[in-house]
Amino acid sequence: MTVHLVGAGPGDPGLLTRRGAELLARAEVVVYDRLASPALLGLASPDAERVDVGKAPGRAEMSQDQINALLVERGRAGRTVVRLKGGDPFVFGRGGEEAAALQEAGVPFEVVPGVTSAIAAPAYAGIPVTQRGVSTHVTIVTGHEDPAKGTTDTDWDALARAGGTLVVLMGAARVGTIAQRLIDGGRDPGTPVAAVRWGTTPAQRTVRATLATIGEVGVEPPSAIVVGDVAALDLSWFERRPLFGRSVVVTRAREQASELRARLEELGAEVVELPAISVEPVEFSLPDLGAYSWLVLTSPNGVDALFDRGLAPAGRDARAFQRVRVAAIGPGTAAALARRGIVADLLPERFVAESLLDAFPPPDEPGDRVLVARAEVARDVLPDGLTARGYTVDVLTLYRTVVAQPDPDDLERVRGSAVDALTFTSSSTVANFCDLVGDLAGPQPVVVSIGPVTSATARERGLRVDVEADPHSIDGLLDALCRALAERPTSAGTIGS
Repeated sequence: MTVHLVGAGPGDPGLLTRRGAELLARAEVVVYDRLASPALLGLASPDAERVDVGKAPGRAEMSQDQINALLVERGRAGRTVVRLKGGDPFVFGRGGEEAAALQEAGVPFEVVPGVTSAIAAPAYAGIPVTQRGVSTHVTIVTGHEDPAKGTTDTDWDALARAGGTLVVLMGAARVGTIAQRLIDGGRDPGTPVAAVRWGTTPAQRTVRATLATIGEVGVEPPSAIVVGDVAALDLSWFERRPLFGRSVVVTRAREQASELRARLEELGAEVVELPAISVEPVEFSLPDLGAYSWLVLTSPNGVDALFDRGLAPAGRDARAFQRVRVAAIGPGTAAALARRGIVADLLPERFVAESLLDAFPPPDEPGDRVLVARAEVARDVLPDGLTARGYTVDVLTLYRTVVAQPDPDDLERVRGSAVDALTFTSSSTVANFCDLVGDLAGPQPVVVSIGPVTSATARERGLRVDVEADPHSIDGLLDALCRALAERPTSAGTIGS
């Protein structure tokens, strides 16, 4: 029976602490607000109760008193509760109020600090809040005090005299007034100011001005506002990533999307997950692999199904491959095999069935047996081609792909063409995407295909394929995507809209 007040960090999910991730994974209840990255909710169990308290300027799903009562009620019920709070719970996060309410109610609690946006947002904008020879100290202040108090605890005149770096949080709506108070207190009107909106996220935007002009440049919440000479520094790195400011749709099944999503986010993209397919298990009986000369695997999903639902339940492991040679259709499948301790004996130069068939050696003896392990619905290029070569071919169905049910908001966003690019990694993702989305309401985003078979399906379904990966791998797809978007304008209505 513990309530964990967890700092979610400033927006980049990679800045969540290990302790925060551990607690989210075992939470029974997650209470969160808009400043906690939605991606972090994916770390919680699908069975966990999720409560959106939705605090935003001018809107709140729950008052602070109601949130306190909710935490007490769920805590007293003996459930493991994570209160996920943007930034750090004790830095203008009202975490102290929640902790006090829990303490008064006798409910055990834990505080897990998070990375505050007061430090992280400037860092992602290339602004160090302290710098030798420029600023020796930093002051963090709220620009939004409780209006019910009737008084202010912020001495702007003293802050103006203090010099150094001043970071104002929750001050976007009053930035002009705050700037004037600092000028009236003696701060130079030419003092550099930088406002970092949605810091550490793909929606990050940095506005630079001075105290005299910052009120005129349209600073919007949520912004971390940096005042001081360090705000003139521009050690930009985050906003220079090749896909920064771009929104990219990933259509892979959720079971497979994590690697591609992580790679895209490293390149600065906002990732919109619209899984066009979902992987479902099928019942199968694994034959004796020792009876085959070759085992052919055509996807990482097949590798996982073979080991997890074929070998493992029978108490078998990689030793079952002692006599059989293994062919993988592409590097993703080969990598999945390597994680299981198996090195593929055959990997074609081009990662399609036709290339694998071309690379296949003739049988040692007529009738040598090949087991092709694959999805329920797949092309028969390999079985037919190997049979024509003189092999005896058996097909083992390991899983099926079905149409997924994506988030309705993401679906409507894609239908409206409010994204920059669509990525397709298989023919099934193309077909199911087209069935889900239907006709696009605006100009088609850039379409990037992983290979010729996928491209052919896309064209058959009426999509224009702008670029194809070469090589036909995730690395090739990312390279192709960067090239395709390099000279294209950002889609209207994308990130931050």
